[in-house]
Amino acid sequence: MPMDSRLHVSLPYRMLAEQGGFLLARRLQPEIAFKGPDLDEVDLAELLERWGAAFRAAGLAVAVHAPFMDLNPGAVEPLVREVTALRLNQALDAAQRLGARRLVVHPGYDRWRYAGNEDLWVEQSLGFWPPLIRRAADAGVVLALENVFEDAPGNLEKLLAAIDSPWFGHCFDVGHWHLFCRERISLADWFQRFSRHLVHLHVHDNLGEGDDHLPIGEGLIPFAEFFALVRRHAPQATLTLEAHDPESLLRALLAVRPFLVPC
Repeated sequence: MPMDSRLHVSLPYRMLAEQGGFLLARRLQPEIAFKGPDLDEVDLAELLERWGAAFRAAGLAVAVHAPFMDLNPGAVEPLVREVTALRLNQALDAAQRLGARRLVVHPGYDRWRYAGNEDLWVEQSLGFWPPLIRRAADAGVVLALENVFEDAPGNLEKLLAAIDSPWFGHCFDVGHWHLFCRERISLADWFQRFSRHLVHLHVHDNLGEGDDHLPIGEGLIPFAEFFALVRRHAPQATLTLEAHDPESLLRALLAVRPFLVPC
């Protein structure tokens, strides 16, 4: 069994061939992150099916992180929504081939781009997500909508409440919270607002000035409070350590161990 059945570690798809064996040997469950062009590779389907079978044979779960650069499910421009749908459907195909049960997606909202009019983004998003959610439900994959540039929870709250599907939940990225909105909403308030939608967590630390992706304890995020809130509000949520190099990953694994008490 892995150290904790809820725990994943971030792995770019481009490093899967190099690091996949290491993860299998260490019994670590990946969250495989794709960039858009990765999904156009000719032999992708066969490769993913092989890796999915290897992780299943080892009793390890897989999660997937969809591409996000330049994509926006709530875009006003229909061609942007069209290419976003193409990439997210490809990501869902990849998740199915890997046997993943979580697909993390970015919302694409930035209040400066929308002049603070989050309802405009919500309106477009409400038309975008239902077809993908139906596909995800048929495949047994939960879509997890991550907070990124949100400096308040309003746009995500409105969208999740309006769709209200067990196949469309929230991925809370505590590093992004600390960077963009810690002064406007507390951890406790965020968890209370999203408790019924929380399905996945991204766990990394920072100093409050950049998206540093440090291991737990190397920045300023109050992780004792964070994990207490996880146990209270989302004890079954899966989580991913988002360390971006092998040395940081090893430090992150050591740092998270005391917090992974049985639910």
